[in-house]
Amino acid sequence: MPQPMRRKKMVAAPRQQQQMSPNSGGSSKIYQLTDEHEAEALKFLSSRSVDALYMTGLIQDNGMESPFNRGAFYAFRDDEERLQGIALIGHATLVETKSETALAAFAQLARAFAHAHVIVGDQEKVERFWKYFAGGTHVEPRLICRELLFEQRLPIAALEPVEGLRQATLDDLLPVMAVQARLAEDESGINPLEVDPEGFQLRLKRRIEQGRVWVWIEMGRLIFKVDIMSETEDVIYLEGVFVHPEERGKGYGLRCMSQTGRRLLARVGTLCLLVNERNKDAQSFFFKAGYKLRDCYDTIFLSQQINSNVLG
Repeated sequence: MPQPMRRKKMVAAPRQQQQMSPNSGGSSKIYQLTDEHEAEALKFLSSRSVDALYMTGLIQDNGMESPFNRGAFYAFRDDEERLQGIALIGHATLVETKSETALAAFAQLARAFAHAHVIVGDQEKVERFWKYFAGGTHVEPRLICRELLFEQRLPIAALEPVEGLRQATLDDLLPVMAVQARLAEDESGINPLEVDPEGFQLRLKRRIEQGRVWVWIEMGRLIFKVDIMSETEDVIYLEGVFVHPEERGKGYGLRCMSQTGRRLLARVGTLCLLVNERNKDAQSFFFKAGYKLRDCYDTIFLSQQINSNVLG
């Protein structure tokens, strides 16, 4: 069985080292992180938040500088050079901070990124981040989604296994892409196959090559799918859980989740995933699968118009 690929060195993204003085003045600064900062960054991100987990997984997979991160990592230090925050600024913006000054500084930096798509974080932190990001303007997000954090740990009920459940291969790329694009559009209103088909295919291809996509396909029809979005030593973050609409309510999804969960929990202590607050069917499904509700997160989807207004 292929194991998750930890690091495949990619061509580094252009380095844009910079310093800036946030609201507090003094010598506080933000600068872009490089591969030489990796150990310090991972130590700082050792908390259990989804933000930190996602960033840790990207760093472990790609390094600090990689086009697969779809953005750049930044650090914020206070006047005494103590690390107060790390952020991924790019397509997805995530922040992990120890001070309000760091959060405000990252928000100011993020508003200068014209291609930002989404801001993710726990509910209270995202509300504060958005206040600094908007900077007193009257702009509104394109879409706000409340996400519920579900977690699962052992023991998991051992249901009847599904013989056809396996890790995806590149032969499965097209059906996996079609389903994943549909899930993304349902969540964000944007179909990645329409706005970034080459990049979307490249990212899914790499995820399959890493052994992070599990599928059940019968007669050319994708019945079940689940992806490992990020993995650390302790936690695996799942996404893209799909059960074919015609096969729902038959127990197939629960059997596949049980089978996959027991395999993955043999190497980490916790599985987690986010579920849209409005998706009651999905919430019921994961409760039945043995997941427990742990926290609330907000996802803010941006638009080009918002970025232009904020920068205006």
